[in-house]
Amino acid sequence: MKAPEMIIADRPPDVKEIHIVWMTTGLGCDGDSVSITAASLPSIEDVVLGAIPGLPKVHVHNPVLAYEVGDDFMKHWFDAAAGKLEPFVLVLEGSVPNEKIKKEGYWAAMGTDPATGQPITTNEWIDRLAPKATAVIAAGTCATYGGIHAMEGNPTGAMGLCDYLGWDWKSKAGLPVVNVPGCPVQPDNMMETLLYLLYQVAGLAPIIPLDDQLRPTWLFGKTVHEGCDRAGYYEQADFAKEYGSPKCLVKIGCWGPVVNCNVTKRGWMDGVGGCPNVGGICIGCTMPGFPDKFMPFMDAPPGSALSTVVVGVWGGVLRGLRAITNRAVNKEPKWRHPRGELTTGYEPKFYGQNRN
Repeated sequence: MKAPEMIIADRPPDVKEIHIVWMTTGLGCDGDSVSITAASLPSIEDVVLGAIPGLPKVHVHNPVLAYEVGDDFMKHWFDAAAGKLEPFVLVLEGSVPNEKIKKEGYWAAMGTDPATGQPITTNEWIDRLAPKATAVIAAGTCATYGGIHAMEGNPTGAMGLCDYLGWDWKSKAGLPVVNVPGCPVQPDNMMETLLYLLYQVAGLAPIIPLDDQLRPTWLFGKTVHEGCDRAGYYEQADFAKEYGSPKCLVKIGCWGPVVNCNVTKRGWMDGVGGCPNVGGICIGCTMPGFPDKFMPFMDAPPGSALSTVVVGVWGGVLRGLRAITNRAVNKEPKWRHPRGELTTGYEPKFYGQNRN
């Protein structure tokens, strides 16, 4: 990516308000909208109530969270499509179906087109809104890479937003789609990314740093294993053989060593929870290859047999050596006693003393 710039092209001067048009009409379960209600860094309440320093007034238009219904709610969508909601961030939740592969009906839609009286499909909304949005976020693995609905054998031709728009697509501000995967998305990951883009739309942040899969680098630059409390057991070749064990879970199906995700460091809510943190295996839900490349979920990953054998050769020796050292340092030094003599080997040293 190019060097960071503080000002976004075509940004309206003196941004007073920013709208978030959040589509949940992709193929999904609304789990990402529900997930963000657990966020605290920042919370959705902090964002919309003006508790974030320097942030303009933010309006969120989300079908799951909104109290408006019918035409009152849809008004914001039509205004955004007409260029009357400026600036706005478009968020897509759920995978994008392929509306070209069926003879009749539609896979997903929301609202009715006044001109035709027909439902407006998710694809049509993306086509209308994406070119007008200042920034676009794909929230959750379904929206980022297709997820469960895009697995082999699916009848809908489901795909991620970048597959639909094109991986080289840019918003009118020159930004690519920002992917925040997770099934569902980790609450603070989503809200932190959204806050970054809100600051960027307001001209208060540099270009967001993304990896080659368009994920925020500071969130997805490390693996589950690198942040896992169980990683020390792997190093010592001490593996769980059944669920409920506190040891490394790789032999019972955990993909953590090769999956980009920060849940083991961040937890789920207020630093608590997260799959391996509470005894669950990592099934790779933040990855573009999910779910097909990670199934069957409960089977050990293909490379784990070799890696655990290699680690096992050294791990057993390492455990033994560490046990010896542990016993040695788990005792107080012998000079700590109440006897009448000093046994620390202490010798007084004076500055300026001549020592020949």
